[in-house]
Amino acid sequence: MTQAPASSPEPTRSHRRKAQTRAALVGAAQSFLAQGKTNSPVLEITQAADVGIGSFYNHFESKEQLFEAAVEHVTDLLGAVLDQLTTDVEDPAIAFATSFRLTGRFHRREPELSKVILHSALGLLGAETGLAPRVRRDIQAGVESGRFTMKDIDVAVVCAVGAATFLGQLLHTEPDRDDAEATDQATEALLRMLGLPADEARAICSGPLPELHTAGLRGAADQAIT
Repeated sequence: MTQAPASSPEPTRSHRRKAQTRAALVGAAQSFLAQGKTNSPVLEITQAADVGIGSFYNHFESKEQLFEAAVEHVTDLLGAVLDQLTTDVEDPAIAFATSFRLTGRFHRREPELSKVILHSALGLLGAETGLAPRVRRDIQAGVESGRFTMKDIDVAVVCAVGAATFLGQLLHTEPDRDDAEATDQATEALLRMLGLPADEARAICSGPLPELHTAGLRGAADQAIT
């Protein structure tokens, strides 16, 4: 007789408290990163999180480790949202374009979270989680399907991640610039670089987009995506 799998135990009050403490620290770190206050001492961060400094070291070995977790939280959640919105897209070229177009719009829609990501722009390319691995996956799918003709995937990923990063910085620097237009122009250029004909790239970037819901990216680190 096959036994039913054991259900996962309910989190204890202690586990919930630890999760809340970690979430508060990550949220405070994101606020400091968005303001460019990376030289602030640990004590100032814990005070902003309303957490004891002793509790800080129960979760993180250093301020740098906390900042890394704060960036990873945003990039992982944004990546998960983009995956949800493109999961039923069969054409790899459209899936890639949709994710890039939505990412560009994210910079203007969630400027504080955008600044958290851009703070660690140099580390995005080599990250094992977050956005860069998803970019590589989508470009790889496009190459394997024959939709993309550019064979050097490493170079393609560098171009795509670099374009997304500097596009975000441009939209922060020039708040009056039309973010949708700028993003679609950048996406069209990337699609042409990857091998799509100009008219097809333009048509893809003129198509409708799904609604980008970003509420789940804000707040506690363990908050579900909605």
